[in-house]
Amino acid sequence: MKKVLFQTDQNWASFFIRLGLGIVLFPHGAQKLLGWFGGYGFKATMNYLTRDVGLLWLIALLVILIESIGSLLILAGFTTRVTALLIGIQFIGIILTNHIDNGFFMNWEGTQAGEGFEYHLLVIAMSLVLLMQGGGRYSLDRRIGTKDAVGETTHKVDSPRQAVKYS
Repeated sequence: MKKVLFQTDQNWASFFIRLGLGIVLFPHGAQKLLGWFGGYGFKATMNYLTRDVGLLWLIALLVILIESIGSLLILAGFTTRVTALLIGIQFIGIILTNHIDNGFFMNWEGTQAGEGFEYHLLVIAMSLVLLMQGGGRYSLDRRIGTKDAVGETTHKVDSPRQAVKYS
């Protein structure tokens, strides 16, 4: 199970996707949870999601936690695959409940009834890459996933002479 959750390689692409997704998603989560960046905070967001959008209380709570705590987990590269799966599922739900009727494009000019779902597709695509590849370079997953039986971390390398052990 540990291998499935934490195994990753030194992939630079996963690292940059992780940073991009975490940096873009964090302010949205902080708006919902803490009221930062012009957001309404936890209570008002819960009211909006349960009353106006019609989500169950538990689902609304998960939306807030996935965007706020999940973005921090993605940035750290901790439980990247699980968190990416949750983010991907959430954003599919967001498209289906809020944005599908508004078309593809964002509402840059203010002429649509609401925002399209192009941004959401990018988040889903980034989540899929992280789900398949893991957190990549500089992730906590990499540190945890490469622990050997004696508690040391061995990073996979091309030749045994390049192997480095960390205690």
